[in-house]
Amino acid sequence: MTEHSGSRFDRRRFLGGGAAGAVGIGVGATAFAVLRGNDPGEPATEPFHGPHQAGIATSPQARVAFAALDLRPGTTRDDIVGALRIWTGDAARLTQGRPALADTEPELAQRPARLTVTIGLGAGVFERCGRENARPPWLAPLPPFPIDRLDPGFCGGDLLLQVCAEESTTVSHTVRVLCRSVRSLMSVRWVQHGFRNAVPGTTPRNLMGQLDGTADIAAPDFDRLVWDDGSAHPWLAGGTSMVLRRIAMTLDTWDEIDPEARELTVGRTLATGAPLTGTGEFDEPDFTAVDTDGIPVIPPSSHIARAHHRHDGERFHRRGYNYDDAPAPGTISNSGLLFSAYQRDVRTQFLPVQRRLAEFDALNIWTTPVGSAVFVIPPGVREPGGYIGETLFES
Repeated sequence: MTEHSGSRFDRRRFLGGGAAGAVGIGVGATAFAVLRGNDPGEPATEPFHGPHQAGIATSPQARVAFAALDLRPGTTRDDIVGALRIWTGDAARLTQGRPALADTEPELAQRPARLTVTIGLGAGVFERCGRENARPPWLAPLPPFPIDRLDPGFCGGDLLLQVCAEESTTVSHTVRVLCRSVRSLMSVRWVQHGFRNAVPGTTPRNLMGQLDGTADIAAPDFDRLVWDDGSAHPWLAGGTSMVLRRIAMTLDTWDEIDPEARELTVGRTLATGAPLTGTGEFDEPDFTAVDTDGIPVIPPSSHIARAHHRHDGERFHRRGYNYDDAPAPGTISNSGLLFSAYQRDVRTQFLPVQRRLAEFDALNIWTTPVGSAVFVIPPGVREPGGYIGETLFES
């Protein structure tokens, strides 16, 4: 099967013009052939094909961009399939250091820098295609929480691109190429950029100075808790769900409290990330421990006490990235966390924890959710010629 077999679409329509697309293809291939010969060594790449999409179990890269797009009026099922075919083909090339088919800056594709592209579908895709019966019941906006101050400019979306790499140039180029290729069918709803200390084998710090991401899922539990087994929706086997929360941090007042108060708020030490009842970052917290006065060593209101799973089914995989945008006039910072969570079922794994945090968490004084979105992440493409979402649209 060829990359575009069985699809009724015209790539020139997607690009908004015929000549520019044709020229881009020719120039891209020629320029790449020249540039590739001058590469000093093998590029750093992540595999694209496989049973799962990359960018989830992948060791987190230093940079990320989340881009949500909305379907334009009149966009059909065949149009969406065509867009997913284009995204799949171009992502497969870009992640391996080759330019997209209509890449007008092919020079920027030669350094993939561990690039991964993860594609998500929102509820709007199922509605537009008449596939409501295939939509997972958890694929819906999260219920409102009293701590939320959501900005519509950071919420929702019909489709998602999660683009990760070690270099910002690679991320920006990839987002632009992929968004441009479908501009006649979709419009960009929002883009959120993030960064992290992606040192292998270490836990990065958020902008509050705390190690962020210590309590995550490790093998062999990952497959059981993250990847869907297809029992409810066979097309989703090997896929997962994604919740993206944009959490603003009030760093100007966080700076005013002393280190001990910060540690009591979170429940972990600043220096090592160890729970207040332990000595190492990965020590299990003891929420029953009390001091000589009978006061809990880890406050019940602390973030880790509220976020800790009550049973195994409340665990999920998390990937956190910092953001630091231009502050409003008269303020010092506009910073926070882009918190992405992946799990089989949002309702049973993510929501119980989020409800506890919304009910009460000492950290809520300095953190405010301002963005929220939920997407289904289809399984990966095992072999060249397929496309992301094929199990949904061809089933």
